[in-house]
Amino acid sequence: MGISGMTGFARVSEEAEWGSWSWEARSVNGKGLDVRVNMPSGLEAVDQAVRKTVSSMFKRGSLQIGLRIELSDGETVSINEAVLATLMAAYERAEGALATGPALATLMGIRGVVEAETLSMRDLIEIDGAIDALIASGKAVVAALHDRRIQEGEELKSLFVGQLSEMRAHTQDALQHADAQRSALGEKYRTRIAEFDAEGLVSDERLVTEIAVLAAKADVTEELDRLQAHIDRGQSLIESEGAVGRDLGFLAQEMNREANTLCSKSASLDLTNAGLALKSVIDQFKEQAANVE
Repeated sequence: MGISGMTGFARVSEEAEWGSWSWEARSVNGKGLDVRVNMPSGLEAVDQAVRKTVSSMFKRGSLQIGLRIELSDGETVSINEAVLATLMAAYERAEGALATGPALATLMGIRGVVEAETLSMRDLIEIDGAIDALIASGKAVVAALHDRRIQEGEELKSLFVGQLSEMRAHTQDALQHADAQRSALGEKYRTRIAEFDAEGLVSDERLVTEIAVLAAKADVTEELDRLQAHIDRGQSLIESEGAVGRDLGFLAQEMNREANTLCSKSASLDLTNAGLALKSVIDQFKEQAANVE
């Protein structure tokens, strides 16, 4: 499945005899998992089912999920048989005959005998299959959002592959300049000493010792080795599954630390430029890592 991003949008619409409804789900970056579900009151079972689905699919991100329902305008008509029976009995006692024809129509027109009811949100719980349909489409919109975030993860992975490749190239470039730097330091130090030690008071043994100390201080082998290890680790992370965004962010910090040390130890313009190029790509890597779940 690969890495997942944290931004996306999904919409699912459905309809039935009792009405139509639509789900919308939005996701943006977040340090943890923050879920907000907006829907009509009285649908707690739907809310709980959707939240449970979100928790099973996502680890990070700020999600907003909304449900909009439009009920059908049809009315249901019912007869209050108890009230009608009472009125018919009273009519029979008064007139000595059963209420039929116009008399029955008159009784039916009395308030409380015939009741017209419009469907309300409270009635959804009583409609067979309505809650199940809402839950199923709610899960579907969460799954669609998950697919969109996976798609974003694939797009981010392509960026990471290119950035890691650039880092490898700059690291190899820095290795070459680091080797040249050690030789250049020795020649530069010997030249400066010769300028100030015209009488040759400084022994060759002392020169070798001082040059060795300078070379040790300017040695960036460990930093470059760690950078190569970090780049390998980054490649492994983007090929893995699950929530790796925090790991990628921490890795970017460590790579930036090594690049800073590399620049501070540099004694040549070429090595400094290689270190600055590394820092530039690492900053891009860190920025994109913030978008990974």
